[in-house]
Amino acid sequence: MVRGVYIHIPFCHQICNYCDFNKFYFHNQPVDEYIESLGKEMALWKDDLSKGHIETIFLGGGTPTSLSLEQLDRLLTLIQEHIPLDHVKEFSSEANPDELTLEKMQLMRKFGVNRLSMGVQTFNQDLLKILGRTHSNEHVYKVIEYAKETNFPSISIDLMYGLPNQTMEQWKESLQEAFKLKIPHISAYSLLVEPKTIFYNLLSKGKLSLPGEDLEAEMYGFLMDEMKANGYHQYEISNFSHEGKASEHNLLYWNNDEYVGLGAGAHGYVNGIRYSNHGPLKKYMQQLDLGEKPIMMQKEVTYEEKMEEEMFLGLRKNRGVSLTVFEQKYSKTLHEVYGKEIEELIHKELVALEEDHIFLTTRGRFVGNEVFQYFLK
Repeated sequence: MVRGVYIHIPFCHQICNYCDFNKFYFHNQPVDEYIESLGKEMALWKDDLSKGHIETIFLGGGTPTSLSLEQLDRLLTLIQEHIPLDHVKEFSSEANPDELTLEKMQLMRKFGVNRLSMGVQTFNQDLLKILGRTHSNEHVYKVIEYAKETNFPSISIDLMYGLPNQTMEQWKESLQEAFKLKIPHISAYSLLVEPKTIFYNLLSKGKLSLPGEDLEAEMYGFLMDEMKANGYHQYEISNFSHEGKASEHNLLYWNNDEYVGLGAGAHGYVNGIRYSNHGPLKKYMQQLDLGEKPIMMQKEVTYEEKMEEEMFLGLRKNRGVSLTVFEQKYSKTLHEVYGKEIEELIHKELVALEEDHIFLTTRGRFVGNEVFQYFLK
């Protein structure tokens, strides 16, 4: 049963140097036509959306806030027309600090958006330039003021560490600035240099200086300690929140629940099938003009793959994987399927088993990907 909806807005006014998501420069793009195509795609998913129990909606990108006020109004109107909102607990939108106006935030609140996920990345101006970001710290502070004016229930910011030339002192300063905002949720990710990005090209030419593994591990350790000291609960490898303010949409992914993915290049998981849409705008919109879902690839997830996903997604959460839920879903105990692997990981002190849950130890969080490999056949 579908529990969430992801909607991809692939437009940006500036392409960041580290980003490998499906995105396009806003200028001269068919933005209005794309929004109408999203409405057509929503209509084609009507049966699954109406039979589901939609609890979360997430506008991602690209940058949803790159849309004009009128375009944003049209998008939110289409969502209201096509997606059942009766049970929605969390309606999130990604946002760039320099694109959020008071009017856009008022419009979002009018349509029920109740959570903003803001791409801050760092409070160091030199590092922002290296990343290709266009906002300043003042933009961030202004959005926080707007949030108070519009009574936005929840705000999250994204931070990054392991950045080119980043020092431990700069990382500490960014965290201290983040804590001053007194917001309920902070996500913090280490930089991954992905193919087809500006950073990847620079790295391949020997022109990108990155912190070593030891410094990056030190940054992550400091992050966990400081979050705890400042009243944030770590509920996933990279996510920290005040009580009751965890991201419901991201938990949907980590709980291995089903969701509809809409938009160019979006991914979804419906009726046991994982699929991805065409990325190029022209191909995406052509399929919808023909009355067809713009699906490029789909794959039925096998029974074994579902169990694998349950483990490597679930272990990202601090609570880990429930033994009871695993048995209810797959009619086998966790130890029947992964007894040997679990025994070895416990011996290495990378996972722990307490009552009904298996979860990463603090040590295990530093090498999460290594742990996940144990559950991939």
